[in-house]
Amino acid sequence: MARAFAKISFTPDVQAVQAEMGSRMAYRTAELGDTETVALSEFEQVFIAERDSFYQATVSQSGWPYVQHRGGPAGFLKVLDAQTIGYADFSGNRQYISVGNLRGDERVSLILMDYPGRQRLKIWGRARVVDERSEPELLSKLELADFRAPVERGIVIQVEAFDWNCPKYITPRYSQREVEALLEQTRTQQHTNSVAPQTPVVLGNGGLPLTISGIRQLTPRIRAYELRHANGESLPTYRAGAHIRVPIGLADGSVTSRTYSLTDASDDPDCYHIAVLRVDDGEGGSSALHDGWEIGTRINVEAPENYFPLHDDDRPALLIAGGIGITPIKAIAETLAARGTPFQLHYTGRAPQEMAFIKDLQRWFSERCRFYFSQAQNPTRLDIPDILRNATADTVIYVCGPTRLIDSVCQTARRLGIADERVQFESFS
Repeated sequence: MARAFAKISFTPDVQAVQAEMGSRMAYRTAELGDTETVALSEFEQVFIAERDSFYQATVSQSGWPYVQHRGGPAGFLKVLDAQTIGYADFSGNRQYISVGNLRGDERVSLILMDYPGRQRLKIWGRARVVDERSEPELLSKLELADFRAPVERGIVIQVEAFDWNCPKYITPRYSQREVEALLEQTRTQQHTNSVAPQTPVVLGNGGLPLTISGIRQLTPRIRAYELRHANGESLPTYRAGAHIRVPIGLADGSVTSRTYSLTDASDDPDCYHIAVLRVDDGEGGSSALHDGWEIGTRINVEAPENYFPLHDDDRPALLIAGGIGITPIKAIAETLAARGTPFQLHYTGRAPQEMAFIKDLQRWFSERCRFYFSQAQNPTRLDIPDILRNATADTVIYVCGPTRLIDSVCQTARRLGIADERVQFESFS
């Protein structure tokens, strides 16, 4: 939680209620220190650019707030730079309440919703009106070439603070386009299942019987699976970095196996979590798992193993993840946070919508995470030499992801004189 947000929002009356309800001490630290320079990261910028609506509150002369829904094509709310956003104000019912309020008070508050992803971004800022006569070049940056609604003016907002809300009580809702995509995905999966041979009722010969108790679509190609003991018993414990090998029934009736990292800190004795990236041009294991595993699927596995263990002392950690390599790194980050060990997480992928757990990581560890998007509208690249050069002499480095990423980290560490034992890695190749 940022100090700028706390200093704006936690007024004396709010602080008094927090004290009455017992949450004051939990939020007190957010107000300490100087207010930071507010800047929208690439994560917020991509999120903003994907919205097709938002809610905006202004303050009237009578002191009453006025909340208005603003909508348009996805991307109509534009990021002008890391501290400035704006949008073209289309002709409406001609009441001009929001515009009128801005003449007397420039303060605005926005809520941007992602209903399918159950997340919301709150933004506070100071808004001003621009038009064709005053700032034609700036107004032209806000206009949409392929949208025919008449533009009356532009609204430019200097961002003063922002904060992410937790997903609690956000009801998932889907646009027509999103529903059609989900239906097409379901039809494709049903067709695949109808032509594939039946797999055995119980797969695997391990001594630990598990049942698939939950499935969640994290990204278009990554699913999270929740596994519980088939007999309701507690599961064997494990440490962050551990994995399990699971059996998978293939289309030809044979059974193969794959190893997947346990993605959560080991604080739930009743449940394991894994996340699986579907690779359609691979050897068929991940796609068969996606197509074959359902709620209630039974598998027999061995207890978790760990070839990527986390250090036990209080040395700081540098975590580097690429793509699906975030799976063990997430568990490591949660464990480090729980025991109060300093760490920094650098997570790179193609684009936010393809990166598992990015919303959770942003919400939980926002000040300790950096995200990089190689194929976003404004690509950002992971600078490995710079990151390793700034690590302290006792920092332990953990990297997981594509072989190219791991090789780059290991080779750079050697060039910088970092001892091999300080660099831990796990490859999925």
